[in-house]
Amino acid sequence: MKGAMTAPPHADTIEPCLSFTHPQAMSTTTELHPHARALLADHYAAVDPDLPVLLDLLFARSAGEDWHKAGTFKHHLLGVYRTLALWNQPREVRLLGLFHSVYGNEYVDLTLFDRERERNTLREALGEEAEEWVSLFCAMPRTKFVQAILQGQGAGADGLTLEGADGQTYTFTPRQVAAFTVVSAADIGEQWHSWQDEIFAGYPQQQRRDLKTNWASSLWPGPLKPPSNILSMLSHLLAPLSRMPQDTGIPIPPAFDACRATLSPRDEAAASALYWQVITRMHPLTEMDSARHMLEAAVEHNPWVGEPRLLLAQLALTAGDFDAAERHAAAGLAALQAWGTAWDKRIEWAGWMAWARIELQNARARKWPENLGALNGLGLVE
Repeated sequence: MKGAMTAPPHADTIEPCLSFTHPQAMSTTTELHPHARALLADHYAAVDPDLPVLLDLLFARSAGEDWHKAGTFKHHLLGVYRTLALWNQPREVRLLGLFHSVYGNEYVDLTLFDRERERNTLREALGEEAEEWVSLFCAMPRTKFVQAILQGQGAGADGLTLEGADGQTYTFTPRQVAAFTVVSAADIGEQWHSWQDEIFAGYPQQQRRDLKTNWASSLWPGPLKPPSNILSMLSHLLAPLSRMPQDTGIPIPPAFDACRATLSPRDEAAASALYWQVITRMHPLTEMDSARHMLEAAVEHNPWVGEPRLLLAQLALTAGDFDAAERHAAAGLAALQAWGTAWDKRIEWAGWMAWARIELQNARARKWPENLGALNGLGLVE
């Protein structure tokens, strides 16, 4: 592939139904992640028996009313939790993701619990370690943390020490470094689309820009185009996890071939642009080959997202190439589960999952509608 990734040799054996490594290597009989159906059905007790009570506690604080980048704060917190569940993270990490901003933080003014008066409430609900991590994650200089990890700090046995803007020192154990890196990636990936590409341009080295001068960039939600410059950063943020001490107890996420590969900014931007040209019909689509070539190039540049694969699967279904359709649909389904969030956020993750499974079912049945109206009646029946 044209510089889409770099991946060092790795001897670990990864269970195929849980790891969702490189999409091209996936079996067409890949099963859903063990938590996928429960998450799609909002059956949270099947993931964690205590979760419904914790959600009641959390959402009683107006999280469902608070705005957040791609929806509401409730939508965001559930999305982060979903990613961490699909990344097979331990309970304390999943709960950190679910409650990661409830005391407020340097990015958002969304204080749902008072740090001075209500820590005991959360400690009793979450457990001591999880609440301690939530408090630290909310208080720490998060931009500095991301910058430090990208600079190669924190990967050793000594952990990481940072100084906050107020002069306070924050010390992180290797286990906390790993957990906070994983949650940071899940948090950023869930919310990021082209609007944040513009208003937070250059993250984590973003500069202040006057709003009145850049008023057009501020118009929310913008076109909801897939991001052009954040997955590359996330691939480099997650990469050190494969080199950290093995006893942290924090599983390596499946994204980017279990964090062994990195994506270049050039390839990310190219894949996003190519996909957008096809999906919005900005490029003249006078023949199917034109769309197919552009989507294949998008996958070549960025093999780590599912949506371009699902478009290729639909083109193959339309052309009657059911073998290719099955390969693309299976790879797209695997990539969606490797992230737990949509890359193209115009449609939520559950919608893309349903579409991927419809494509896969029809490819295996070797059938597809022959008229436009019949597409409207497609349904997943198993």
